[in-house]
Amino acid sequence: MADTTAPTKSLAVPLTAFAVGAVVAVLVGVFGKIHDPTLQGTTTLGFRTVIDMKVVLATVVGVLAVLQILGGLWIYGRLGRPAPAWVGPAHRLSGAIAVILAVFVAYSCLWALGLESGTLKDGEPVGTRTVVHGVLGCAVMGAFVVKAAAVRSRRAPGWFLPLAGGLLFALLIAAVLTSAGWYVSTRGWPTSG
Repeated sequence: MADTTAPTKSLAVPLTAFAVGAVVAVLVGVFGKIHDPTLQGTTTLGFRTVIDMKVVLATVVGVLAVLQILGGLWIYGRLGRPAPAWVGPAHRLSGAIAVILAVFVAYSCLWALGLESGTLKDGEPVGTRTVVHGVLGCAVMGAFVVKAAAVRSRRAPGWFLPLAGGLLFALLIAAVLTSAGWYVSTRGWPTSG
C-alpha cells in the first residue's frame, strides 16, 4: 500500500540549497579569477565576435526569463485565469533552454574574459559595471542550483519556490542589463560580419 501522507516540510531544504548555491557561486568566481582568459575554446556561433554572440544570447535569456515569470504566475493561477495544459510543458522547455543558453554565455564570459577586478594589464582600472556584472554572473550560477532544488523538492516550505524563482529572475535580469543592456545602449545592436 502506498504512503499517501504529505511529506514533512523542512527548512533544511532551502538552507542546504542556499548553502550549495553560495558554494557554486564562489567556485565559479574563483575559477574566473584564477583562469587565464583566452578566446581559444570559445565560439562565435557565426556572429562577428564572441561579444556579439553573448549580447544576442544574453538578450534571448532575458526574454526567456520574463516568459518564465509569466508562465509561473499563470501555472499557479496568479493571472486571473487557469493555465491551459500546454503552459506547463512550454514553461519547462523554455526554462531548460534559458539555463543552457545562460550557462553557455557564462562559460564564454569566464573563459574569454575571466572575472575582472582591480586593474587591467595596461594599468587601467576595471569599471564598476564590469565588476558588478561579473559578481552577478557568478551569483546567477548559484541561483540556478537553488532554483533546481526548489523545483525538485517536495519537502521545502511553500515559500521556497517563489523566492528561488524571484531571486534567480532578479539576478539574471540584472546580469543581462549590465552586459547586453549596457552594450546595446552604448554601441547598438550587434551587426553581422
